[in-house]
Amino acid sequence: MDRRRFLHASALIGGASLLSPHSAQAQAPALITRDAMRPQMPHGIQSGDPLADAAVIWTRSDRPARLWVEWSTTASFAHLQRIRGPHLLEDSDFTGRIDLRGLPAGQELFYRVVLQDLRNERVLSEPVPGHLRLPQAAGAKALRDVRFVWSGDTCGQGWGINESWGGMRIYEQIRRVNPDFFLHSGDTIYADSPIEAEVKLADGTLWRNLVTEQTSKVAETLDEYRGRYRYNLMDANIRRMSAEIPQIWQWDDHEVTNNYSDSKDLSGDARYTEKHVPLLVARATKAFQEYAPMRRFGDAESERIYRHLPQGPLLDVFVVDMRSYRGPNSPNLQTEENAESAFMGRPQIAWLLEGLKRSKATWKVIAADMPIGLHVNDGKDAEGRDKWEAIANGDDGPPRGRELEIARLLSEIKKAGLYNIVWLTADVHYTAAHFFDPAKAAKHTDFLPFWEFVSGPLHAGGFGPNKADGTFGMQVVYQKGPGYANAPPSSGLQFFGQVDIDAKTQAMTVTLKDLEGSALYTKTLSPALSRKRERE
Repeated sequence: MDRRRFLHASALIGGASLLSPHSAQAQAPALITRDAMRPQMPHGIQSGDPLADAAVIWTRSDRPARLWVEWSTTASFAHLQRIRGPHLLEDSDFTGRIDLRGLPAGQELFYRVVLQDLRNERVLSEPVPGHLRLPQAAGAKALRDVRFVWSGDTCGQGWGINESWGGMRIYEQIRRVNPDFFLHSGDTIYADSPIEAEVKLADGTLWRNLVTEQTSKVAETLDEYRGRYRYNLMDANIRRMSAEIPQIWQWDDHEVTNNYSDSKDLSGDARYTEKHVPLLVARATKAFQEYAPMRRFGDAESERIYRHLPQGPLLDVFVVDMRSYRGPNSPNLQTEENAESAFMGRPQIAWLLEGLKRSKATWKVIAADMPIGLHVNDGKDAEGRDKWEAIANGDDGPPRGRELEIARLLSEIKKAGLYNIVWLTADVHYTAAHFFDPAKAAKHTDFLPFWEFVSGPLHAGGFGPNKADGTFGMQVVYQKGPGYANAPPSSGLQFFGQVDIDAKTQAMTVTLKDLEGSALYTKTLSPALSRKRERE
């Protein structure tokens, strides 16, 4: 756009024209048309990947448009900043984002999103307001408390949006605790779970889902994968939370298809006409990256998910990817690390170790999409042996298979004297607190004790609890699940976790919560300032 067109467009989006549709109409009647003629944002807005001086703002248009964002540190939008964003076109399903940079560290940020119609640039959408709270800068002296929540698994096993039940109610509970951010631990959609209009419950009543063409079957085409994200954003609870709370997304398997790896074979699955898993992965990856409010890495690593998101002096978040670099799901009994036993892969493990060593934050959270020591089965191989989807292999002895990679990571953490590391995860559709104790490990004891907390599902079938593997001395301190397969959301067995870090004591308190926001289990961890057991 040349300078004259840019100034013209800026004038159209400026000042009172965004503050109120009434003042806009009075000042510039030529810009105001019937609502149906304006660009719309039917799927709301999202913010994500917050840093002290940056945040991503996302939306989706219903037509070709340009994205604009205004932001201010006051709700009145005094001294606002206006940022021109990208064109939203068919090649991205009309989605787009702006990575706001140079923001004031630690501030409340008020923003509003406007779309400019590309067929008539004098036509603007109604502004959609949003809010986020930026983390403090790493060197901040006057510390403030940190609060965030995590969970995973949305719209799985055929449980969709039941508006008469209140939709995806757990997202409203998350919004109400007013966290600094929400960590979605994976399975952001269930591309492999069709959603039917009605599901008969055990008591004989009917669960009634909203349905769309794209959710009526397993996702195979790009539009069907995109349609899964559009479906989730039809839920008012998700849209409301997304406009107020920044998110950090990672993915697991259901963004593509259940338990996929290099050994995934769809030849016997009649639901799929497209049998080539790599092609499904390509389509699913594009859809995920279009809809995730996530900062992109650029052409050097355009599809990378793992990343480091500093959240101030008290917290560093390391988001890992346990899906993209793994070897095939197998009996998982290799005796040395190789391509078959890879889980996160050597480059990612090296990145994680280096980041943990450099971190000066009190707490280091490893956001994992799968648990370390729970049995997660993936059927049988050709010889009738159990195959494994996660890290554990059903053998409580010394590390083998994918456990070798985790054993090396844990040993290097101990060697470097790195404390205050907590693992958070979801995936198994129940909630739990696990303590890993080298004194209880069968053979491998070369690691520091640590905690792992599990939560989920957000809105999917409840399962578990799963069996525990003893290789790393995992102790189940607390767990709650239905004890049967595919408990509906109406059972109440939906969970999220809340983390609070106290600015004065720097203690971390982890609370596991249910669908109604009630606390089920609480554990307070004191920061380890010397070589002492983190369990104290």
